[in-house]
Amino acid sequence: MSGKMLKMNFYDRIKPRLYERIGRELRLAGRVLDLGCGACGLVKYLAQVYRQHVTGVDISSADFPKRPRSSRNARIRYVRKDAAHLDFAANESVDAVVVLWALHEMKHARTILREAKRVLRPGGEILIVEFPRDSLAQRLWGEDYYSPEELAGMLDKAGYQETSVRLIERRRLIWARGFRPERLRKTGTAS
Repeated sequence: MSGKMLKMNFYDRIKPRLYERIGRELRLAGRVLDLGCGACGLVKYLAQVYRQHVTGVDISSADFPKRPRSSRNARIRYVRKDAAHLDFAANESVDAVVVLWALHEMKHARTILREAKRVLRPGGEILIVEFPRDSLAQRLWGEDYYSPEELAGMLDKAGYQETSVRLIERRRLIWARGFRPERLRKTGTAS
């Protein structure tokens, strides 16, 4: 099997299971932002299967939909934009952010994590799925990936709470998640 065939087979074989797993994880989110969405396959899946309102954001994908601003499906929106500058999204306006196989390609990953936290509602979840450093994917594609420890540190530094980072799919993928802190309740004291 050629290198290109092996790469596509590896990717295509795990993608349907991964979409299902992501969908189950984010099933209660009404509004989802998919950063680095590429051809928007996950965007379409979440909108169709879970009836979520999903915005796909990508800066450079050749497969990005031709109509970047909206879709005939009112649940889907496409925005060609750098994920470090989500100025089209208001503070606390989305329930979940997902980054599938894309964070390692983003120039300002730490800024993107902070920007994602800004647009998440209190208690909202970020989910990052990446190939780990020194993985088969790194050998196949020659890209530089994060270690689980690096992703955990990045989420912590960006201010997420209840972070968890683990390896899934026979240790071939990182599943990292965190939550935007709930607002602190103001307690008044009587004078």
